[in-house]
Formats: sequence, C-alpha cells, structure tokens
Amino acid sequence: MNNLKRKLEYHYNKFDASQIYPDPLIFPHRFTKESDIEISAFISSIFAYGNVTQIINSLERVHTLFGESPTEYFTNFNPKDHKAFLKEFKHRFYTGEDVKHLFKIIKYLIEEYESIKHLFLLYHFDHEKNIKNSLASFSQNLIDISERLGRGTRGIKFMFPNPQSGSACKRMNLFLRWMVRKDELDFGIWKAVRKDQLVIPVDTHIARISRELSLTTRKNVSWQMAEEITEKLKKFDSKDPIKYDFAICHIGIRKLEF
Repeated sequence: MNNLKRKLEYHYNKFDASQIYPDPLIFPHRFTKESDIEISAFISSIFAYGNVTQIINSLERVHTLFGESPTEYFTNFNPKDHKAFLKEFKHRFYTGEDVKHLFKIIKYLIEEYESIKHLFLLYHFDHEKNIKNSLASFSQNLIDISERLGRGTRGIKFMFPNPQSGSACKRMNLFLRWMVRKDELDFGIWKAVRKDQLVIPVDTHIARISRELSLTTRKNVSWQMAEEITEKLKKFDSKDPIKYDFAICHIGIRKLEF
C-alpha cells in the first residue's frame, strides 16, 4: 500500500504543466479569463474521446472559430455563422449539426445563467458523498435545453451521459476535475464543489491500469467502476483523490511503465 502511494505521488509530481501536451487540457490553458477557460474546458472535455491526435485536431479547428474570447464568440453567436464549417465538420460520432446544437446550448447558458457553473450549482449539494446526483441533473438539464432550442440530436445525448444509467461519464468527470481541482494542470475556478466529491474520469487507459494496480475488480467501464477506483484512491489522499487521474491516464496513453 505504501509502495503504491509512493508511486502515485511520484507520477503525480512528474506530470506537471510541461507535460500537458498531448491533452485537450491545452486549449483552456490558452485563456486567462475564467469565463473563457470554462467554455473552452467544457467544449474540450466533450470532444475528449477517441484517438488523441484526432481530438487535438478537431479541437484546434473548433477553437479557431473563437478568436481571442470564447465568451465573446458565444455571446454573439448566430447559428447561421460558419455554415460551411458546420456542414462539413465531423468528429467521430459528432456531426456539424451536433456542434451547432452544442453552440446554441452554450449561448443559452450564458444568456440565462451567465455561466455553465451556475446551472451545475443549482442542483449541487454539499452534503452529498459525490457528484453523481448533481451530474445527473446537470446532464438532463442540458438535454432538456437542447430539445427546447430545437430538435435534440443523437450526438447531444452522447455528449451528456447520465450516471444514473450506469455511464462512467468520463468526459463530464474530466470537465469537473479541471474546474474544481487546483494545481499546475487544473484551474480550481468552481470553488463551491469539494475536491473529495469528484469522481475519476474512467476510460480504457484508466480502467486497464486501475485493474493492474488492484484499484478495481470490475471488468466493464461503468459509474460503479469509477466510484470504486475513486474510493480506493481516497486511501492515498482523502481530500483530493483524483489528483492522480492525469498521470494514470497518460501513463496509459504514452505506454509508460508504472
């Protein structure tokens, strides 16, 4: 147990700001204004699935639209903007139509709630063990907003999975990690959410290494697996258990030895 903690701490300290690339986290780090960071992080997490090179390329193309300020872009966004781009854009399961709906949702959140954070916090409670219920409400509200703004797409439903259905919600947990935690990698701008309420973003890399480290006994990636890994990591840092996420993930991506 102590040996594993030493290794986890070693890799956590090794993966500092100089080690971010290639990770979608590079995009919100381009901005200094909190609202710009939040919007960029939200979009970057939503695209964070599949081949890492494809993720970076897709996000580079999307961020080119925003100029110097994502906040300003979405404040003035018109669905007729960039019609040619949205018509031909594709990222794995996402089509240009999906991205247009996502952009409409973000514009709506800025107009009605001033920020993405304010919608999330409406259904977040400090007494709860983790963010499962608040994340479920957040995702459902985003889908409801999409349908209110027009026909919801299949891609939108994939963007906003629900932990109540068993999904590991990797991308949403990733976004929350970036917003809540504070170090060289993560921004810590959502101070109303406790770090020990976060749940680790589980993908195939995290799942494989976590099984090898006996952090989980489960075979299938699910919300239950994510909770199990998180609870095991609390033995090493009860207040900030998912600080090890970036290192564990990139050990898998870069095929390094743990």
